[in-house]
Amino acid sequence: MIIKKNIVIKNNSKLTTTFQINSFIYEQLFWEKPHFMQLTKLFSILIISSLFLVGCSNDDDITAIDANKQPLGSRNSSNNLLSDLNFKGLTIEIVSVQGFEPTITAINEFRTFLENRLFKPNGITINQRSVASSNLAPFNIEEIKNIETTNRVQFNDGDEITVYIYFADGSNEKDTNTKVTLGTAYLNTSIVIYEKTLRALSNRPNSPMLSSIETATLNHEFAHLLGLVNIGTPLQSQHEDTISKGHCNVKNCLMEAAIEFESGMMDILGSGIPKLDPLCIADLRANGGK
Repeated sequence: MIIKKNIVIKNNSKLTTTFQINSFIYEQLFWEKPHFMQLTKLFSILIISSLFLVGCSNDDDITAIDANKQPLGSRNSSNNLLSDLNFKGLTIEIVSVQGFEPTITAINEFRTFLENRLFKPNGITINQRSVASSNLAPFNIEEIKNIETTNRVQFNDGDEITVYIYFADGSNEKDTNTKVTLGTAYLNTSIVIYEKTLRALSNRPNSPMLSSIETATLNHEFAHLLGLVNIGTPLQSQHEDTISKGHCNVKNCLMEAAIEFESGMMDILGSGIPKLDPLCIADLRANGGK
């Protein structure tokens, strides 16, 4: 059963050179205990076990659905999201399990993040609707992909590019007592946010507000769709973390893999939600973004 709740926040692609990933790539955002971690500790480990091979593809062989379900970092996806060369507008399809919808504050902050980085003269539309639980939690990525196949209804259309974000009512099956996954960018236009996990974290003493955790997770995961760091958006300078590939080595950057803080919630809120550092912004601008 699908429970529809549409909220609209309103303000063709030529695919040639591709990056094909030999083995499965996906990015995971973790929260590590103890409780007195600052917000940017959220940005932990990018799991990438792959080899990039350059090849060519026939534009006519790619359907709209196929174009939205490519490996992370492939087929000029980051440039398509950043620039207005092939796509003039962006639609975000947010599908949440009923009772696990994101906060309005997080969606507004997420929208601002997108507007500050993307060239989309036709605007950015965020559609939200709720669906029944899959009852599959805890999830593995294949289950998340199957849920997307069942629930996703919006794909690239003309000069409108789309991204699908699923707010799940459970956790990742690989979570442990010391490390939990907050979100994963698992395909070129697909993200999962483990909303139940985010809510559990926000209820702990001295933790950030839920909206702050949601905003940081959304921004971090979407930045991976934009090709950061060195995942489809070429580096303009050497700032990729040599240990945690796909992350930035600049302290306090939104894309830093692991940043530890010493104090509790007030210091976390005082620091604010992490932002992209100038080196990451330079990469995005060189690939068609703002």
